[in-house]
Amino acid sequence: MTVMTKIPIEQYLEKVARFSASDYGKMLRTQFEDIHGDSELAMLASPSTEELEQLRKAVAIMTPAEKDSADSLTDEQVEKLATDAQIDPANLAIFINGYALHCKRVP
Repeated sequence: MTVMTKIPIEQYLEKVARFSASDYGKMLRTQFEDIHGDSELAMLASPSTEELEQLRKAVAIMTPAEKDSADSLTDEQVEKLATDAQIDPANLAIFINGYALHCKRVP
């Protein structure tokens, strides 16, 4: 059995960022748009430039302890982090939950 170590949150952020602002990413987002033009479901596959800036801002202000335990932060911790970073708490919650799922997946 192979033991899988979780990737650092910074590395996960760069993985999420790979299609941001690309033609492919834009096409992907349009596939998931709702009637208001929002596409939260596609955020982890292709964040908008603004969403990516917000996520980078949040990760940048995380303490080393928060980064080490990012996959198990509570809703309250995520909300406080979003408030401190002055970003959309829903986007940060989606990102942190995506990271937690990524860390818990079977190799």
